Amino acid sequence: MSRYVFRMPDLGEGTVEAEVVEWRVAPGERVSEDQIIAEVMTDKAAVEVPSPVTGRVVSISGQPGDMVPVGAELIVFDTDSDIAVATTPAAALPDAPAVAAERPARVMASPATRRKAHAAGIDLAAVSGTGQGGRISAQDLEAVIAGRAGDARAAPGRAPRTGTEEIRVIGLRRVIAERMSEAKRNIPHFAYVEEVDVTELEALRVFLNSRLAAGEPALSYLPFLVTALVRALARYPQCNALHDAARNVIVRHHAVHVGIATQTPDGLKVPVLRHAEARSPGEIAAEIGRLAAAARDNRATREELSGSTITVTSLGRLGGIVTTPVINAPEVAIIGVNKAVERPVVHGGAIVVRRMMNLSSCFDHRFVDGADAAAMIQALKDYLEHPATMFMQE
Repeated sequence: MSRYVFRMPDLGEGTVEAEVVEWRVAPGERVSEDQIIAEVMTDKAAVEVPSPVTGRVVSISGQPGDMVPVGAELIVFDTDSDIAVATTPAAALPDAPAVAAERPARVMASPATRRKAHAAGIDLAAVSGTGQGGRISAQDLEAVIAGRAGDARAAPGRAPRTGTEEIRVIGLRRVIAERMSEAKRNIPHFAYVEEVDVTELEALRVFLNSRLAAGEPALSYLPFLVTALVRALARYPQCNALHDAARNVIVRHHAVHVGIATQTPDGLKVPVLRHAEARSPGEIAAEIGRLAAAARDNRATREELSGSTITVTSLGRLGGIVTTPVINAPEVAIIGVNKAVERPVVHGGAIVVRRMMNLSSCFDHRFVDGADAAAMIQALKDYLEHPATMFMQE
């Protein structure tokens, strides 16, 4: 047997260890070079690990949730056995059909989809995948769950539920938990909420969307918010900064790299819209759409998931009235967007119906004073309420 030991690779950016999220292969299974063998999670992103050789898996190290140091043994291959199989006629291998029959087909699905299927009591082997190579998407699973829900509603009665389930906090959910705990533990959050009249902005948005060519992405409020934020940050650069705790300095950035908090089947990810200051609202909309799709489909690179200088978070129609978003360390500010609704307000001395939206933002009070935070949000409010001004040179 020719034994090939593959060790946890150096995944860059100072990574010293990675968490095993999911094994795509098992001992005894034959793999081809460049076939994905595992998914691991660093502090930055999920990474799919390809096989460096063609061979048979002898052993694996670490179960999902285990941390494996860089350079430690990850998986061992027998490369001779696969060469023999590849060069020997099938007739000379009487046990080959039996081996093939004993090994079930591998189900391809993300860890989040597997967890959801387990919680719903669904065998993924019975689900038809519409993704590449038969991969089961979140939508595929939702369709099966919806079908079962319909059957349940048609049933004459419901039995009481019993039992519990335990779900290990691993992968992206572990990273989210650690970052949120660290941010709340180390950052004194200062929250500031302001209401914004977006009636004029809504009229502009509707007008511009009516003139879009076929295939162009529709404009939501986010591209305008980012455009206005760029203008406001030019006046309040202390909010477009990172705290370098190791050197005890604040690094103010001239470029505006906006993190866009994005809900995905695997949890919250923050892809980065780079150089927002150099993009038009249409370009911002297109890039946000591309980044969000890449994050949801696990195609976002480590570079696309890091490097933001300020974050914007929005739950869209689920945005509620007020939120208290958690700062994405080492940033010092986060802008939360609540839902826009029409309601009666006093405008020009009369009670009229206007479209109103709240901005719920948080700042690191160690480095951003309350007056500066309020002034920055007021500047942002002015741009949004008078949208023409965000396109004027100052």
